[in-house]
Amino acid sequence: MGKIRVGFGFDVHQLKEQHPFVLGGVNLVHHAGAFGHSDADVLLHAICDALLGAANLRDIGFHFSNTDEQWKGISSLLLLKKVMQLLKEKGWQIGNIDAMVCLEAPKINPHIPAMKTNIAAAAGIGEDDISIKATTNEQLGFIGREEGVVAYAVCLIEK
Repeated sequence: MGKIRVGFGFDVHQLKEQHPFVLGGVNLVHHAGAFGHSDADVLLHAICDALLGAANLRDIGFHFSNTDEQWKGISSLLLLKKVMQLLKEKGWQIGNIDAMVCLEAPKINPHIPAMKTNIAAAAGIGEDDISIKATTNEQLGFIGREEGVVAYAVCLIEK
């Protein structure tokens, strides 16, 4: 029997006016966007952390430090591809990914199919192995005030 492991990931980024908003590798049209060292794609960062954690390979900050200029402005889809290389070196493959994005606006439901396509291509898995959901924070806290965006992800990996 093969080995299986579960991983959990979380990420949060501040929203800034007139800044690009990339989520799941999709450029969203909105008055504010996630701010960070890379493209600040909270969904992909949470997925990367879930995968790295499941494989006992530390976290995204360990591999892609926000003080290292080589990662400045990089597409998080490239980070996900690099995470997949690390997993493959250890003999792991993805069983499934389940993710949740928490934000008030914009509505991401119309963009979920494109996000799944991007993630599937970067991770080398089928779109049916990826679930992306969204919720609001019912106008409470920093998410409710549209000051930030949060993503959570869990994954199953197998050998």
